[in-house]
Amino acid sequence: MYFCSVEYNNGEHVALSITNMKIEYNKHRVEYLLSLFKMSAGELLSSINKGLKTPITWEDIDSDEIELNYLKRIDKVFNKGLLYYYDPSVPVKDKKVSVFFRKESFTSELNIGARKRVREFEDLKTQISTISIMSQFDMKRVLRTYTLDENPKEVAFSLRETLLPVFNSVKRDYLKSFINKLGEYNILVFEFVDTFNKKEKANIDGFYIGPNAIVLKRNQDALSREIFTLCHELGHYLLDKEDVDELDFAKVTDKNTDISDVEKWCNSFAYYLLLGSVNAQKLESIAQYDCHVDYGHDLVAGISRETNLSRLAIFTNLFLQHRMTYTDYSNVREDLHEQYLARKEREQLEKENRIAAGEKINGRNPKPIQSNLVYDIYNYALNKGVVTEYEYCTALNIKPNDISRVFYEGSH
Repeated sequence: MYFCSVEYNNGEHVALSITNMKIEYNKHRVEYLLSLFKMSAGELLSSINKGLKTPITWEDIDSDEIELNYLKRIDKVFNKGLLYYYDPSVPVKDKKVSVFFRKESFTSELNIGARKRVREFEDLKTQISTISIMSQFDMKRVLRTYTLDENPKEVAFSLRETLLPVFNSVKRDYLKSFINKLGEYNILVFEFVDTFNKKEKANIDGFYIGPNAIVLKRNQDALSREIFTLCHELGHYLLDKEDVDELDFAKVTDKNTDISDVEKWCNSFAYYLLLGSVNAQKLESIAQYDCHVDYGHDLVAGISRETNLSRLAIFTNLFLQHRMTYTDYSNVREDLHEQYLARKEREQLEKENRIAAGEKINGRNPKPIQSNLVYDIYNYALNKGVVTEYEYCTALNIKPNDISRVFYEGSH
């Protein structure tokens, strides 16, 4: 519905509605976006019809004219800007544009929120890559590409001292150091935050898009899982095999026959990269993890503290190595989940008590980690005159007054 202002003799203004206002547009661009986002027409209609009494039909969209309010609803899904749909040219499905054109299927069934995040960071990666090329910032691959024939355990042990930062039991600090360590090898790592009020949350933990970008979903409640995801996606980078993943150990079953060779390799690499050879030998000292050894709880807890591997990740790998029965593994997993729920309940109660006592709780949304490599690229580009100060501030989310500090000090 649209409104125009009409002035009467007494100077009073009233709003009159104008309905069924149609404009010409290029319907092929919507068709292109559907293929780019791997979205069906039904998914698009379901999204744009939320809150409408009279639903929009595909016939309303599949035409050379469309109501402007319909087009606005469509663009809320794709975020391309209304002018995008006026362009008469038909976009070409180029594999260079998106992983959605390069791959037919993914490890996880991606919801709309996940697909939007993939496209968002594909565009960001392209932007940063373009700036790097224009400013002649060297982004060539430093680490060699590995193959599935190479043992992921041996690869992990050989790269451990090279890629892992100094250990820090404060998981958030460790993750940030890890991200910056990978930046030293020209691996871009991005983190995104799905806030509690975000309508379309991504049902993924992370993904790798070639040639050098890893994206992580912030997981404040399970930082060990986010660290493991980073290692897993690093495995994808080493293999140069793109994918979008949900790494949920709670979904491991007694079958696990649907896991691809690539996923098995990356999971194994991630596990041994964090575990290390010394701790691997400690775990191998127990042949079978059952009630006779109290399931190795004390040993696993100690290794978890020393490596930032979650206890669940360790027990899952012990099960996959056939050193725990599925029944024992399921019982341990359920017990760990109950401990997690109890901890969250204690934290919530503590928060409520602090609020009741008059303490102010910081309710701001968490900021994603920004890799030092991104700062280095933009500092270099600003120095070369490739980006303006406005573009610099926008990209790094800083105020103009902070340009000098960030330029000379970086993000440190």
